[in-house]
Amino acid sequence: MDESPETRCSDSHAMALRLAALSHPARIEILKRLSASACCSCREVVDHLDLAQSTVSQHLKVLVEAGLVRFEADRQRSRYAVDHAALAGVSASLTQLVDSCCSGSLPKRQD
Repeated sequence: MDESPETRCSDSHAMALRLAALSHPARIEILKRLSASACCSCREVVDHLDLAQSTVSQHLKVLVEAGLVRFEADRQRSRYAVDHAALAGVSASLTQLVDSCCSGSLPKRQD
């Protein structure tokens, strides 16, 4: 069963949003830090990176909006955790995209 154009567009939009969130080196480092424990506060992330708290907060916001990180408000500290299922989905979508783009033989170079 083929996907409708609307579904493909929606899936492409979600994938682009998530890949854009991953396109900043600081966000990749934040994801690595979050992956090292079950969840972290913004302060705990700041303590491991050479970035201002406001910068880390902004990057966390982007990651949460992209659905790559879960946010849970706690009494005194907000907690963040990697959404492993979402990251696995990005990996699967990217693999599928690369496979579909590269499945045919490469055109011969004309010098």
